[in-house]
Amino acid sequence: MFDMIRAGDRGVANHGWLSSRHTFSFGHYYDPRRIGFSDLRVINDDRVAPGQGFGRHPHNDMEIFSYVLEGALEHQDSMGTGSVIRPGDVQIMSAGTGVTHSEFNHSQDEPVHFLQIWIVPAVAGAEPRYQQRHFAPEEKRGRLRLILSPDGRDGSLEIRQDARVYAGLFDGAERAVLELPADRHAYVHVARGAVELNGDRLAEGDGVRVRGGGRLEFANGADAEVLVFDLRPHELPQMT
Repeated sequence: MFDMIRAGDRGVANHGWLSSRHTFSFGHYYDPRRIGFSDLRVINDDRVAPGQGFGRHPHNDMEIFSYVLEGALEHQDSMGTGSVIRPGDVQIMSAGTGVTHSEFNHSQDEPVHFLQIWIVPAVAGAEPRYQQRHFAPEEKRGRLRLILSPDGRDGSLEIRQDARVYAGLFDGAERAVLELPADRHAYVHVARGAVELNGDRLAEGDGVRVRGGGRLEFANGADAEVLVFDLRPHELPQMT
């Protein structure tokens, strides 16, 4: 079963230096119908002004990953990690027992556009860790490239949950298919551009909740970048 969340129906936050769109309830935006989906808790579509960002703040027991679409994002954390994340990079911070971090626009001249995504972990109180890897465009062109998985297979980064995340780039005649078992849910997010999912046209910011598995076919993209979350078959995030 497909259930669409259109881009225009997302929560909105505008703080001057930050323009954000919330797929699920976050901050001052609350919708009881959208508290998350399976273990996926947050998809924030953030645009940060030059030289601005999120000051140091704490997290615990959350898998947090950033996916940069344009510009460069500068990361610092209490584990001693410092990095700059650019398009094609995937960064995941497993907060575990607790970590503080900051995320700033690395540029003084250009905005940065990125997705911040939270997934509830399978276990609480794990040791914090940080991972980052670059996935070149050709790895995602016309296919769904595994970027996060529980076991780090095929060069993906490891996530502490029974979840798999794929990234794909689609334009013109390029197409790809993902077959999901009947005992899985999925969430599809169009990060930019437009694409057809099983014949339905999706635009930038649109999302689809998929229940009960099935065939996901992506086609007829127009400069599209897509994330697909293969998730456990329950409705709302829960720690087990």
